[in-house]
Parts: sequence; structure tokens; C-alpha cells
Amino acid sequence: MTATAAAGHGPGPAGRAVAGVDIGGTKISAGLVGADGTLGRVVTVRTPAAQGPAAVLAAVAGAVRSLDARPVAVGVGSAGVIDPAGGFVLSATDALPGWAGTDLRGGLRGLLGVPVAVDNDVHTHALGEAWTGAAAGHRSVLLVAVGTGVGGSLVLDGRVHHGAHAVAGHVGHVPSPAAAGRACTCGGTGHVEVVASGPALLAEYLRQGGAPGTGGLARVAEAAEAGEEPARAVLAAGATALGQAIGGLANVLDPDVVLVGGGVSRCGDSWWRPLRAAVEAELLPPLRGLAVRPGALGPSAAVVGAARLGWAVAA
Repeated sequence: MTATAAAGHGPGPAGRAVAGVDIGGTKISAGLVGADGTLGRVVTVRTPAAQGPAAVLAAVAGAVRSLDARPVAVGVGSAGVIDPAGGFVLSATDALPGWAGTDLRGGLRGLLGVPVAVDNDVHTHALGEAWTGAAAGHRSVLLVAVGTGVGGSLVLDGRVHHGAHAVAGHVGHVPSPAAAGRACTCGGTGHVEVVASGPALLAEYLRQGGAPGTGGLARVAEAAEAGEEPARAVLAAGATALGQAIGGLANVLDPDVVLVGGGVSRCGDSWWRPLRAAVEAELLPPLRGLAVRPGALGPSAAVVGAARLGWAVAA
């Protein structure tokens, strides 16, 4: 199993620390995090998704052990719909075959012998940013993560709002006029993810005559910044649809701040300008000027947020 490590100046073998873990379909990251949110050493390994849940749990345990410190607890953010109370994976995509039904908390507690807390990876991303990132000091934070799909999380006074069925945060399944009649991966139609996600933007760019063979959204963003009209139009349309959805959610939730992250958020001003304009156009008068900004922690946000969960159950 290939692993990469990044050294930090935070918690080390001599101090109390929690291990924060981010489980994705292609990689697992584990890092040591102090009680003040300081991130120390981070280890990243490949996710053995095709080998099944037991292999994934073993890889997580191996990554935590390789941190060269015994954490007092482990916090985990995982892809899929997670039941944080029971510790189980309720549902998951094909990126992690067989992941649904996995006893995530119990399995890792058995392997590592310390308290374990679990949640969805977008929720832990939001917790990390609310704790030490771009939303630190704010009581209510709405995070929208835009990548392969569109996810979200609402953090209130340092706690994630999960909803009655642990599915709160599915921002991608908010209806959008721009997506009317178009099939969504959830089985419904007309949801904003259909027009605002990374794959949707790339597909629309190619449909509108973008350069054949364009290998990823980063190339579309480069073309947009260089002034290519199809690229600019596609990014603007997707960003506008998403901004309208975010503005509507803000009117309902009235957050202190909105954070937008994920791979699509790296598309530059050609995406951010129409996004912010669309949010502002939807807001009720008392909310005008609501801060809409990128996260500050980058890929480490979910690790830090997962560790926040771990500190809550630490002995």
C-alpha cells in the first residue's frame, strides 16, 4: 500500500492528540490534531475500495498506526450517508463497493482500541472550517462542497445539524429551474447537481463545442480565464444555478457565513463572480452582503473536523 506523509509542527508522539481520518473513494488521509485544532503529521494511503469494507477499515487502522503516536481517540469523516449515533454507514455510492451497512465506529474501535466518533466527510469538512478555518468564530456556518456531486453541511454552535434521517446537507438535490426535466443520480429530476457539479460542467462544455479531448474541468477554467466564450458561458451558467440555490437556502437558514469548497470552487473568477452575484440577487434585504467565501484549510479540513469529533469522545 502506497503512503505519503506530510510533517507538521503540531501534535507529536509526546503530546495528547486525536487522529482525524478522511475516508474517500480513492484515498484515506489520517492526521494528528491537538486539542486546539493544530494539525500535525498527516499520512495518506490509497483506499482499497475494490477489496471491500474490511480492507478499507484495515487501511484506516494502518494509516492511524503509522502516525507514530497513540491517539486518545479517533474521529472519522467518511463518504456516504453516516449515522453518527449508531456509527453505521447507511448508504454509499459505488465508489466504495459494499460500504453501506458497515459498522464504521465499531469496526475501527475493535482494530484500534480507542474511542471512535464518525460522520459524513462533508460534515467533518464543515466542522474543520468552523473550528480553525475560514468560519472560525462564527456560530452558524453553511458549507457547500462542489465536486463530483454537490454536498453541504450546516454547523450550529460547533455541532452539525443532521436532520431526522441523517441526510441533512444534500444541497445538490435542491430544485433548480436550470435543470428542469433533467434526470438526477438520485432518481429525481431537475436538481441543481445536474447542472452545477464538475462532471455536469465538463459535459456541457463539450456539448457546446468546447475543445474535444478536454481532460478535466481545470482546462475549462483555464480557457474561461483566457476569455474563451463557451468556457465562460458554461461556468457562469452552472455557478448562477448554484448561487440561486445557495441564496434560497440562506434565506431559510440565515447563516453567519457561507463557505464554498470542492474542486469546482477552484475554477477562478469566471465561476466565483456569477456565483456571488446569483447568491446576492436571491437574498432577502436583511441578508444582503452575506459573506460567501472559499474555505481556508484545503484538503486538511475534513481531517481537522473529524478530529473535533474525536476530541468530543476522548477519554
